[in-house]
Amino acid sequence: MKLRYSALYVAMTAIFASGAVHAATQDPTPQDTAASRQVKDLDSVQVTATKRETPLQKTPVAISAISADSLDKERVMTVQDITRLVPGFQATSQGDHGVVTLTMRGIGNDSAKTEYADPEVAMFIDGVYSPRPEAAAGLLLDIDRVEVLRGPQGTLWGRNSTAGVVNFETAKPDTSGFYGNAQIEAGNYSHVGTRATVNLPISGTFALRFAMAQEQHDGYVDYQNPTQQLPSVAQQQANYLASGGTLATFQPINASNYVTGGDKYNAQDQSAARVSAMWQPNDAFTWNLSYEYFRDRGTPGMSLMQQPRAGQDFWSALIDTAPYLKRDSHTVRSRMDFSINDAMTLSYVAGFNRFSGKSNFDQDNGAQVPTSFTTGASYQADRTNFSNYKNYSHELDLKSAGDNTVDWIIGLYYAAEDNNIRFDIPILNGTAQGTVAWQGSFIQPKETVETKAFFGQATWHISDSLRLTAGARWSNDIKKNEGGRGWGWAYDPSVPQVPISPDVEPGNVGFNVSTVNDAKYDKSKATWLARLDTDVGQHGLLYASVSTGYKSGGTQDAGTLYEPETLTNYEIGSKFSFLDGHLTWNSAIYYEQFKNFQLAAPITYPDGNRGLGFSNVKGTTKVMGFESELALSGENDRLNLVFSAIPKKELGTLKYAGSNDYQGLPACDPASGISACIDVSGNDLPHAPNASLTAIYEHDFRLSNGGRLTPRVSAQYQSSQWLSTFNLGDGDKQKAYARGDVSVRYTEPQDRWWVAAYVQNVSDGKVRTSAGRFALPDGSFISTSQYLPPRTYGLTLGVWF
Repeated sequence: MKLRYSALYVAMTAIFASGAVHAATQDPTPQDTAASRQVKDLDSVQVTATKRETPLQKTPVAISAISADSLDKERVMTVQDITRLVPGFQATSQGDHGVVTLTMRGIGNDSAKTEYADPEVAMFIDGVYSPRPEAAAGLLLDIDRVEVLRGPQGTLWGRNSTAGVVNFETAKPDTSGFYGNAQIEAGNYSHVGTRATVNLPISGTFALRFAMAQEQHDGYVDYQNPTQQLPSVAQQQANYLASGGTLATFQPINASNYVTGGDKYNAQDQSAARVSAMWQPNDAFTWNLSYEYFRDRGTPGMSLMQQPRAGQDFWSALIDTAPYLKRDSHTVRSRMDFSINDAMTLSYVAGFNRFSGKSNFDQDNGAQVPTSFTTGASYQADRTNFSNYKNYSHELDLKSAGDNTVDWIIGLYYAAEDNNIRFDIPILNGTAQGTVAWQGSFIQPKETVETKAFFGQATWHISDSLRLTAGARWSNDIKKNEGGRGWGWAYDPSVPQVPISPDVEPGNVGFNVSTVNDAKYDKSKATWLARLDTDVGQHGLLYASVSTGYKSGGTQDAGTLYEPETLTNYEIGSKFSFLDGHLTWNSAIYYEQFKNFQLAAPITYPDGNRGLGFSNVKGTTKVMGFESELALSGENDRLNLVFSAIPKKELGTLKYAGSNDYQGLPACDPASGISACIDVSGNDLPHAPNASLTAIYEHDFRLSNGGRLTPRVSAQYQSSQWLSTFNLGDGDKQKAYARGDVSVRYTEPQDRWWVAAYVQNVSDGKVRTSAGRFALPDGSFISTSQYLPPRTYGLTLGVWF
């Protein structure tokens, strides 16, 4: 991938250069150095998990708070990079839509990747909800901290937070003075990264902040040479005739239909920019307003054969569909805080987002080599012709302030979405030259979501050390599909058998309507929380809670509805501080019971047409686990241990479970409504290892010139885990693995600049995050998977000014 010399990149480079000059000439004892920003007293970390600022160690919620310093040193670029820093948190990349799906405490949905399937883990940025899963694939930019809340958070944080909440707090402008930072990075796979931030006070009451980032690298997946693998023309002809073809209709495979050059799969080319404003005309009112633009011109991630064909590299594939990805996102976020009086504050949080995207993906993964132009393999492209999502939200919070016997908050919430998409799936026998096996076009011109809620929560300070909290929320969700149609191939012999083009109407080129998707879902649900917490001495906290969560149901292909998912979570937790706040140890044990647990998958109907099907798992889906975080921050040493155990992750009752991603499932009872399925009742949930442990350690060596040399080691271990609810043997599993990253950073004596070298995935391990399989004529299977990146390394230079 060639470097894109965009205006954004040039602007970042200019800021970096000016920052370097400023750093070289500024006062050698700056008031706000990187060292002074680093939190040494872990007891003083503040979070907003309860919609008010409280100390992390005095907040009776299972929450991980990740600082900007940790995000920087762990090279966190996307949500997927955060998972190793949080117990029980997993992420899975999805190639066909180019999105990332999240799992927490064993709860997730790998197919929650469309315009109407809701994620299990709710994502917020500055308190504004991001409803579509594309948000998880965005580039993180100028983040002040990340708060990850585990377990249902429906009372205060709203809809679709059954598994947990990830809230990103961006760095805000301030009037303290002009300052900023910039960094540039280069590494293997032609990686180039540039980031820059500037804080600009305009007056004593108004300030601006500018932040920009560009990250790009070449794709990890090489193109295989088709001519080395395709059979000879004579062999192709013999195979074609054996399948019933004739010499008159035979044609040799055109090797030029395979992709051998251009941008590769698993490439990154992302840019982001944000301008933020802060206005504080007096002590009683503050307004933070931001506009953010995100641009993605990378490529989707390819699923690779778990066992490559002889003579082929692991990170390579036989590709017949060139990768394509184009995304643009525009977001406005606003927060106004009013201090009504000494006892009461009012906050108004609003957001608007407009997203558009297109993509193309080789869904057949190059797993099979065709034996002729119509036999031995299949050609399948999953193509998003367009996806346009608009959403906005408003939240009004009124809460108590100061010291009270009862702390309380009440709120109103309203959000709406208006989405449309067209998604085409051409599937041909053998190659793109072959006959049509099936192809479909899914056109949803208008899908809307409307959410209304009101909530309240109160904490009664029974004594100086004992507190009782109760909260409740009422939510109403209305979802509509207007004019949505699924189109399936009609098998008209008079119609040319070619892949459908994105610019044609399916009804004009041999398709019939296969599903009529018009439908309306309208349901309400109340959720609640009860919690008791008590201080244990001056530096300890114990809490016990019972809470309920809710994830709305909705509409699906064929216009049928699926039910809302609910759960009850029982949790006991503890938080302790030692060594004057320099050592913290936080733990929780939890037991979750889900009703109508939602699963979604691409399926085939008995008539041969396809769609995305949702199932509500009957009975009770049960998850039990334990998690613990230990953090030590000393003068020269810092240590973090993150542990999670999920010994129980049992799916409820689902007799008919199918997925087109897993070929070769047995034929299903026609009453099920799908063509192939298995009974997955009682199976283990995926992405839920019995045990996982992350250990991070760094040490400052203080040099004679006053500078610091800081080596850092980050290692992760996970026991084996299933990759789907099917639990289909070794091909559907990631075995136990260990993975490590190392870095070393030199910081000059006045903290004006630093330089670092890093290696990620030191052992070059191959870690699966998802799986699928292809059925062969002899009854065997080829398994494929998405993988975490291979070994990467590079250098980074940063400056503060």
